Amino acid sequence: MTYCVAVLLEGGMVFASDSRTNAGLDDFASFCKMTVFERKGDRVLVLLSSGSLAGTQAVIGLLRQRAEAGDGGASVWTAQTMFEVMGLVSDAVRAIGERDGPYLEASGASFNASFLVGGQIKGEAPRLFRMYAEGNFIEAGEDTPFLQTGEAKYGKPIIDRVIHSDTTLAETAKCVLVSFDSTMRSNLSVGMPIDLLIYERDRFEITQRRRFSEGDDYFKELSREWSAGVRQVFRDLPELVW
Repeated sequence: MTYCVAVLLEGGMVFASDSRTNAGLDDFASFCKMTVFERKGDRVLVLLSSGSLAGTQAVIGLLRQRAEAGDGGASVWTAQTMFEVMGLVSDAVRAIGERDGPYLEASGASFNASFLVGGQIKGEAPRLFRMYAEGNFIEAGEDTPFLQTGEAKYGKPIIDRVIHSDTTLAETAKCVLVSFDSTMRSNLSVGMPIDLLIYERDRFEITQRRRFSEGDDYFKELSREWSAGVRQVFRDLPELVW
């Protein structure tokens, strides 16, 4: 399973993804699910992947291949808007789906690769999208400033209560990490390392990126303080009157 979340804010964007993959209860591994395309001063694009690892890696590989071709064809480096980027991601998802889909169906499986895609290209504001396995997508906005993919239900309540479009990047990063802590407590198929990235609006380069591995001191403290705080708030709730 997977848990990825991306948030669009007035001050920029926050992205986070876990690294656990599994092909059965006894076959767990770690793979980075965060891909960054960065050209300083011009654009920053971040993709968080969910679904079949083979499918998502194939899509990313195709995007990289087209970006590195240097033949003047459409790529993440030539796109003028984030909407154009989403068209390129959609084309890649459908191309891999058409290539692999029939073989997967023959073995009783289905093509499954979805993405959270966000960033900023010079000349427009930061934008955030969710791409589905069929190649269609939706865009985040002021009313819905965050998008999730994978095992989203355990982390959503805290994000719903805390994050708004004007929440600071620092506070959002803490909230997102708490949502990962809640998710990992309830679902063992989501696990560390956690990749966290903060992008500041109009900066056009990545300056804050961190990986939280098992036993990370900050994450342990965050988890401990959050659990203690929740228990204290619960104890302070008014007594039920019958």
